[in-house]
Amino acid sequence: MAHLPELIQDMALILLVGALVTILFKRIKQPLVLGYIIAGFLVGPHFHYLPTIVDQENMDTFAEIGVIMLLFGLGLEFSFKKLVKVGGSASITAVVEILFVGLGGYLTGYLLGWNKMDSLFLAGMLASSSTTIILKAFDELGLKSKQFARVVFGVLVVEDIIVILLMVLLSTVALTQKFQGSEILFTVFKLAFFMILWFLVGIYLLPVFIKKTKKWMDEETVLILAIGLCFGMVLLATHVGFSAELGAFVMGSLIAETILAEKIEHLTQPIKQFFGTIFFVSVGMMIDPHAMYNYSGPIFAITLLTIVGKFFFSGLGALISGQPLKQSVQIGSSMAQIGEFAFIVAALGLSLGVISEFLFPIAVGVSAITTFTTPYFIKLSEPLYNIIVKTLPKTWIMRLDAYTSETQKNKDNPLWKKTLHEYNKILIINSIILIAIALLFKYLFIPFLNIQIESLLWRNVLLISMASLLASPFLWAILNKKIIIKEGGETINSYYLNYSLMGISLHVIRFLTGILLIGFFIDQITTTRYALVISIPLIVTMLWFFSSNIQKIHQRIEQQFISNLNERERLEYLRNKDNIALHKKNKEASVHFQKWDAYVTELEAGDTISFAGMSLYELKWKEKFGINIVYIRRNDRTVHLPDGKQRILPNDKVGVLGTDSQISQLKFIFDQKVLPKEKEEDMDINDIQLTKIQLTETNPYCNKTIKDSGIQKDLHSHVVGIERNENRILNPSSSEMILADDIIWLVGNLHKIKACLKNHQENFMEI
Repeated sequence: MAHLPELIQDMALILLVGALVTILFKRIKQPLVLGYIIAGFLVGPHFHYLPTIVDQENMDTFAEIGVIMLLFGLGLEFSFKKLVKVGGSASITAVVEILFVGLGGYLTGYLLGWNKMDSLFLAGMLASSSTTIILKAFDELGLKSKQFARVVFGVLVVEDIIVILLMVLLSTVALTQKFQGSEILFTVFKLAFFMILWFLVGIYLLPVFIKKTKKWMDEETVLILAIGLCFGMVLLATHVGFSAELGAFVMGSLIAETILAEKIEHLTQPIKQFFGTIFFVSVGMMIDPHAMYNYSGPIFAITLLTIVGKFFFSGLGALISGQPLKQSVQIGSSMAQIGEFAFIVAALGLSLGVISEFLFPIAVGVSAITTFTTPYFIKLSEPLYNIIVKTLPKTWIMRLDAYTSETQKNKDNPLWKKTLHEYNKILIINSIILIAIALLFKYLFIPFLNIQIESLLWRNVLLISMASLLASPFLWAILNKKIIIKEGGETINSYYLNYSLMGISLHVIRFLTGILLIGFFIDQITTTRYALVISIPLIVTMLWFFSSNIQKIHQRIEQQFISNLNERERLEYLRNKDNIALHKKNKEASVHFQKWDAYVTELEAGDTISFAGMSLYELKWKEKFGINIVYIRRNDRTVHLPDGKQRILPNDKVGVLGTDSQISQLKFIFDQKVLPKEKEEDMDINDIQLTKIQLTETNPYCNKTIKDSGIQKDLHSHVVGIERNENRILNPSSSEMILADDIIWLVGNLHKIKACLKNHQENFMEI
């Protein structure tokens, strides 16, 4: 209790200063993470105009809990299936970017004269981009519906996973101080083994437990269970030699596959925010302005590496994965910053005592600079693409287009890939379970039975019988389970799988793997003598005489696992069956139209759209923008392939087929809001002013007459002049055409014009 007054004082200081600073950062539209870090600086030891934190030990503990809750929350948002769904393009892009930017970070640290650990942790800090900053920039620029944005979201998911695995490797290297390839390779295999084992056991047991006990769980119980599972997995992960962060992430990912995932995510959100705030505040407390000034050179160098390296290698990875050049440039421009994981990686290094303290101010400096540059860099992606197209030889552009087209054709898995995938799944999953059973007996059951049973013979008989009984379904799966592959809804002829050269080779590999695993299994449990007398005859007898029963047991285990894995998805499908089918069709259509540089996306009509109640025939969007309306979704009803009589109402969701440019023009119309009439009539005379704007070629008003464009109605203004090249047209008639790059003079509601300029800067700009 002696520390209670100091703890309360520190908490009050942190939370009050944090709240005030974050209000300011919301007001200036900057990421809250930076606000928390600034708040930490203000209450830290390097700022002398406010009280400073007293009980640093408790703050460090709270910060560690903050990291655990942040990773647990990330796991809840992730789910293992999400990694599979992001696809090859995102995975290849993320791997290429992390590999080369990480290598660049290590070399930069080496050239700056840093030691190996500082350079390695710098590489880890540069590995991921900021999900928060990218989402914020996409929202502000209206790019979330773009084709390239979907790939970026997938890349961010893969990056998060890779960085968590990197943290495990960095922890191992830091603790052992060994850089040999064999040590790192062993750590990778150990990590893969435990990750798959935890996934298999967790998915098999956790959903069953939740389903059986759900009726007795209120919100309080669910919250306690979730936090208890999180901390329990943290203890288990640290016990087997991994970091607490990995344990928290794994448990979050397991819970994400259950039917309580959304509820737990909602209930734990305030706890995550509370402790996460303390963590980022503790990061800010380490900021030393003098250190940042002294290391301004490294900050500049690493910022340059981050912006240029992430732009180039993210774009290169996207190109390699088969994305068109334009989308690759847009993806590269979006990824050019470091994320919140940079602080977590740096905090890990400091907690292990293996890195220098100057890495923190460097991370903060680079993060702050790249946060501000990201929106501008995303805006510059299209001009950068135009410069690249003009600079590169035409033959290169043609080859890149041909490569993109060919890659898209080859994305469908051929039969041999599907066959290998099925064989690998059987061998890897069942082998890991067998190894886990062997280790469980070696370290748990054998010591227990040695104490309880004195007779060596009976002890070995009981031990071998129990182990063989548990292991037999998984040994049977490795040796005998049939491979079933479907192509186009039909089962492939078993002759190809069993009697082709490839099929025979795979059967031989299966048999040899099974023999090796039986040998490993017996070696871990008993001696050679008992293996020859009891183990091998017992296992062979069980597999031979009870094959059908063992097969049924394995099928029940497999069906239960698949049922648990798909439970959440099945319930979501039942709730949103039509919407899921619709989005699947959209995705399929987008693949077919990829060569046309077109795709299907969904635009949502707001409450105050200007075209509410108008029919598609009246709107003439197909003639104006070249798009096609493929469906209109209203509440639970969807009108597919609507005719011209269908009307668009507020809050409708409209499926649109078109190119990026066409959809961008239509989205401009969807984003326009109509002010209530009473506000229009109450316009102040001071609001009416003369201004001028210049139209870009993507503006929907271009190439239309003043009357048909609707510019006067939309902006509540009158067009009183047009400047075109060196010519001026005063009071143009309503039949005058508006062209790209025209300078339009307007007299009207300045607030309306300013709002339009702010929301759609890419379509026109103020002079």
